[in-house]
Amino acid sequence: MTVRYDREVDVLRILFNDHQIAESDEVAPGIVLDYDAVGRVVGIEVLDASEQVSDPGSIRLQTAAA
Repeated sequence: MTVRYDREVDVLRILFNDHQIAESDEVAPGIVLDYDAVGRVVGIEVLDASEQVSDPGSIRLQTAAA
């Protein structure tokens, strides 16, 4: 998984794998889901991220206890 924030265009992008994006759909204002050829979600884009995320340049990973 890759998380990238581009300050120039203010976009936060989360990629779950390296599958090629076949289709994208804006599911809510400023939230875009990217799908592969068989319809699986491969990424999420948050447009105008600084307005929607408290600190898009900071990442904290939390995992659930097993």
